[in-house]
Amino acid sequence: MSDPWLKRWNDRYSEKEYAFGTQPNVFLEEQLKHLSPGRILFGAEGEGRNAVFAARNGWNAHAFDISVEGKKKALELAKEQHVNIDYKVGQLTDIDYAIETFDAVALIYAHFPIEIRSTYHQLLAKLVKPGGHVILEAFGKEHLKYREANPKIGGPRDLDTLISISELERDFKDFQSIILEEKEVQLQEGLYHNGTGWAVRFVGKKH
Repeated sequence: MSDPWLKRWNDRYSEKEYAFGTQPNVFLEEQLKHLSPGRILFGAEGEGRNAVFAARNGWNAHAFDISVEGKKKALELAKEQHVNIDYKVGQLTDIDYAIETFDAVALIYAHFPIEIRSTYHQLLAKLVKPGGHVILEAFGKEHLKYREANPKIGGPRDLDTLISISELERDFKDFQSIILEEKEVQLQEGLYHNGTGWAVRFVGKKH
């Protein structure tokens, strides 16, 4: 991953305010209600809003991101809300997570660069226990027109970084799809996700 990518996120997470707020993503919150708490991993977790929410609701929450500034904010939020999260900084391929040890993996607007995305998705799939789940919400391929109409919705500026249903079907082929859809979504998440966007949503259960 390039240094400009890392600099972008460290700069964003160095701001005083939380970039995407401190409340959990609505889709994630809804989906966790259907699962019994266990061990959950959040990818590209940034400032920790979703991991902290899971920890508050009985999950053993783990997270990773490339940004040390994101980790600092996440641990501050966890302390404020009186929970603990295990947060690693670095590339997923350099972090020693054991295969089939998580009850769930959550990817909330985790837009990995195109050159590593399928590798990451497939590795994350291996970390899930049989019977465990993946929960994903991300901007889909139709999102660029929404971003052009309203830059405040945020999201990637290039088509390659947006995610397609066919890609998810390929990368998570060992999962039964409980939800697999594209749709308009209304976001109100901190400074950078505000308005109407186009999202891909996936909830899968591992065979």
